[in-house]
Amino acid sequence: MASSRIQPRLLVADKDGNIYDHPDLLMVCRRGHEFAQPRPDELMPLPEESDLFLLPGRQAVGLSEETGEIEVLEELAVAAFAAPAHTLTAHAAYISSPDAPTLPLFAYGAVGYANGRFYICAKRVDQDERQVFSSISKKRIKQNAHALMKAYPENRLMQHLMSNCALTYCCPAARNLALGRYEAPLPTSRSCNARCVGCISQQEDGSRICSTPQNRLSFTPTPEEIAEVMLHHGKAETEKPVFSFGQGCEGEPLTEADIIAQAVHLFRSKGGTGTVNVNTNASLPQAVIKLVEAGISSIRVSLNSAREEVYNRYYRPRGYTFADVRSSIAEAHKRGVFVSLNLLYFPGISDCELELQALDELIGTEKVDFVQLRNLNIDPEMYLELLAGIEFGPSAGFINFRRRLRKSNPWLQFGYFNPYLPQNPA
Repeated sequence: MASSRIQPRLLVADKDGNIYDHPDLLMVCRRGHEFAQPRPDELMPLPEESDLFLLPGRQAVGLSEETGEIEVLEELAVAAFAAPAHTLTAHAAYISSPDAPTLPLFAYGAVGYANGRFYICAKRVDQDERQVFSSISKKRIKQNAHALMKAYPENRLMQHLMSNCALTYCCPAARNLALGRYEAPLPTSRSCNARCVGCISQQEDGSRICSTPQNRLSFTPTPEEIAEVMLHHGKAETEKPVFSFGQGCEGEPLTEADIIAQAVHLFRSKGGTGTVNVNTNASLPQAVIKLVEAGISSIRVSLNSAREEVYNRYYRPRGYTFADVRSSIAEAHKRGVFVSLNLLYFPGISDCELELQALDELIGTEKVDFVQLRNLNIDPEMYLELLAGIEFGPSAGFINFRRRLRKSNPWLQFGYFNPYLPQNPA
C-alpha cells in the first residue's frame, strides 16, 4: 500500500523512447483541468499486466521540490494503462503541442517512480481475477481456441470469438471462453443507435480518432448459434457461469432483442443456468422487457453521466433520449432484474459536485444495485473539449465519490465486472 510519505518522481521519455525517472522533479497528475500532486490515498503500486505509454506531441510536466513550481520539459510525457479491476483516480499531466495527434482509445493514468517501483493514480475496485492471465500460457489459450473452432465448425459465432477475438485481439472475455471459465461473451448486433465519441469498434468518417481497438462484428448470429455457445460454456464453467450480450466488437444488443430473446429462451429451455447479462445503453425499454421475459438475469447500463446534456455530448443518441434510459432501468428493476451501471469514470469530471448529485439521484430513485467503475477510454483533452461550456462544480476525488454514493444508498455495491448472481430465473 502507498503511504503519505511516498512522493513518486516524474517519469519522462527521451526522443528514442527510453523511459526514466527525473532526478529533480516530482510526479504531477491531472484531474479535469487541474494539475496537482497525487493525493496520498490515491496512489498504489502499478498492478501487474498494466502498460506504460509514451504520449506523442505531449511535454512532460513535473513539480520542482526546490522552488515548488510546475516545470514543463522537452521530454515526452508518460502514462499508464491500468490492468482490469482498477479505476484511475487521476490522468497523466502534460502540455500538448499544437500538432499533437489525438490519442488512441485507452485510459491514460498518472504514473511515477519511487522506491524502486512504479506508482499509479488508481484504486482496485474489484477483487475478482477474471481478467488475470499471468499464470496461463498463451500456448494453452491458443490450443483451446483451435480445439473449439474444430469442435464447432459450423458455428460462426464460436469461430468469430476464437479466431478474431481470442487469437487476434486477445480479448479477455473470449480467452476466458476458450479456457472455460468466468464470463462468456455473446456479440450479436452489427448496428447501434448511438454514435459514441469513444466507440471502440466503429468510427464515423472524418473522426479525429484514427483507429479503434476492435473491428465490428460482420454477421448476425442465429439464436441457435448463440445458444450453442452458451450451452458449451455452461458445461465448462459449472461454478459461476456468466453469459454477456453487448461486447466491444458489436453495436447495441437491444437492436437485436428478438434474436437475443429467442437465444435466451432456447438456452433456458434446455436447462441452461447461470447469470445471463446484457451490456446495453438501455435505449429501448420495450426491448428490455422482452429480454426479461425471455429469462435474462441482469442488465448493465453504460453511461458517462446521469446528466442529460453531458450524456448526449458523448453518446450522441439516435432515436432515443436519456428518459428512455431511465425507463429501461425502472422496467428492469420492477421485474426483479439486477441492475448495474457501467459508469465510464473520468477523474475530475465524474466526481464533480453536479455529476455526483445527478448520479446519486438516479441510483436512489431507481434503486440501482451495482456500479461498475470502468475507465473512460478517450484522449483526456478531447473529452474536456467535448464538454466545454458545461458547469461541473468542485471535484470531490475518487475516494469521496464512492463514500458519498454509499452513504446515500447503503445497499449499493461497487465493482468492475458483471457479478455472478446465485439466484437466477429458471
